[in-house]
Amino acid sequence: MNDITIHWTFLPHTDPEASLAFYRDLLGFEVRQDVGGGPMRWITVGPADQPGVSLVLEPPFADPGITEDERRTITEMMAKGTYARLVLATADLDGVFDRLKSGGAELVQEPTLQPYGIRDCAFRDPAGNMVRFNEVR
Repeated sequence: MNDITIHWTFLPHTDPEASLAFYRDLLGFEVRQDVGGGPMRWITVGPADQPGVSLVLEPPFADPGITEDERRTITEMMAKGTYARLVLATADLDGVFDRLKSGGAELVQEPTLQPYGIRDCAFRDPAGNMVRFNEVR
């Protein structure tokens, strides 16, 4: 099956406007859909030159099967940045780093050459999700 691609992936958000400021304004992703409202708002974004790849920012507690204990655990993990993560790739790691840092994004790690050979940096999005950027050449 060589025709399998990543189409959508999901990350939780807690503040739609802050998430738009991060993904649309800082990263330059286009908004593809914005549905719902208030705490039940789903925002689909993605790179303009990759129309088949989308990131859906969703309410973390939309599933009606989530218990109060699970809701508390998710909230705690999001606050620590350990609930969800996304790894993106760029040829201009330093440019992305400078744009996000000057835009006020929460810095986790400056550009670093890792022992396993990847140069990367990391930020947290407004919901606490870890967003890592790998340099590709």
